[in-house]
Amino acid sequence: QVQLVESGGGLVQAGGSLRLSCAASGKNFRSYAMGWFRQAPGKEREFVGFVSWSGITTYYADSVKGRFTISKDNPKNTVYLQMNNLNTEDTAVHLCEAGKSMAPWHFPSNQSAYDHRGQGTQGNVSA
Repeated sequence: QVQLVESGGGLVQAGGSLRLSCAASGKNFRSYAMGWFRQAPGKEREFVGFVSWSGITTYYADSVKGRFTISKDNPKNTVYLQMNNLNTEDTAVHLCEAGKSMAPWHFPSNQSAYDHRGQGTQGNVSA
């Protein structure tokens, strides 16, 4: 069992940056692939990005590609989402998810591929 806690959200102006963290407790964090998702007010939850269990392979939604970077620090049991050049459309609750099976590898943008989810952290971008 893995518990996930996100942090690092806040208010930033358009063009600015935020770095979100997702701290995991429990065993075998190294074995988990991780995904970031987000949900804006009045919209469905959407995929942001994926990082493999090793941290070597990443994959991003087109909407954030080139602006966001995911990294995984296995010794620290933490995954990061570095968000640069933010715009108002990036305002959302950001959630991290963990999956131990091969499902996240094959279907990284599918929430059902993951087994555990955090509560989320709010990031607001002002114009």
